[in-house]
Amino acid sequence: MHMYIHQNKSMKQFNLVLLILISVVTFFSCTPIYKCGEPKPANKLFLPKIVLTVIRERDSLCTTLSEREVEVYNLRKDTATLNNDIKNLGKKYDNLTNDKLSQSEQFSAALKKKSNELKLKSDELIIKEKLLLDRENALNDLKKVVARQDSITNRLNKILHDALLGFKSDELSVEIKNGKVYVSMSDKLLFKSGSAAIETKGIEAIKVLADVLNKNNDIDILVEGHTDAIPIKTAQYHDNWDLSAARAISIVRILTVEYNITPTRLTASGKGEFSPKATNTTPEGRASNRRTEIILSPKLDELMKLLKTN
Repeated sequence: MHMYIHQNKSMKQFNLVLLILISVVTFFSCTPIYKCGEPKPANKLFLPKIVLTVIRERDSLCTTLSEREVEVYNLRKDTATLNNDIKNLGKKYDNLTNDKLSQSEQFSAALKKKSNELKLKSDELIIKEKLLLDRENALNDLKKVVARQDSITNRLNKILHDALLGFKSDELSVEIKNGKVYVSMSDKLLFKSGSAAIETKGIEAIKVLADVLNKNNDIDILVEGHTDAIPIKTAQYHDNWDLSAARAISIVRILTVEYNITPTRLTASGKGEFSPKATNTTPEGRASNRRTEIILSPKLDELMKLLKTN
């Protein structure tokens, strides 16, 4: 009996829930509900509380979804913009990289060119420094030779001065010019007027000179005959030039034949009236011009050899 009553009560509860479900379904079938995103009806909805709660949750989800869609749209837009910016930055970077590479290549080429130029300049400097050193050494050698020549000249000048002290200054003089010793013998010491024959006193002077020259074999000898400007014409001599040359040759012959001076050391030259010491307008000047000069110079073989070498 008790069991029957319990079963009857359970049956009634089930029927009640079923009736409520049928009523809800029937109500929802007859009462329209606004869709997500549509305006909310002005009239109050008469729905069960649970249904209203579900609708409010749905509206909240719809709002959230709409916001999320806007955010997604904006994010996609921002992403597209960023991608475009990244693409542009990539192009700029590539361009800058290419420019930098190009500048680097240009700089490397310029640096290489400058390096080559510097090497050429350095090599050229080394060559020039060597050439300068060679020139300095050659110059020093020349200076030594010239100094030796000067020493010989000065020594010879002193020897001749001492040897020829017995002759008067208007008959014979010794001086140094241009690194050479000039022994100037006057016309009255050596020759008679218009003659190339050497007088006795002149032979004495030549003998003293020959003694000095034989002791100094490194001396070259140039004999120059000079006259004044008064014309001369004889059966033997055509003019002053002819006479001056004949007088120089006379002295050369005595030096070689009588005193054994090596002929290769001697040169005879006639200057005539064309190399005067003084004016030809006065007797004194003409007397100075009538002379024979014996020009003594150290041999230049060593000097010429150095000049040819350098």
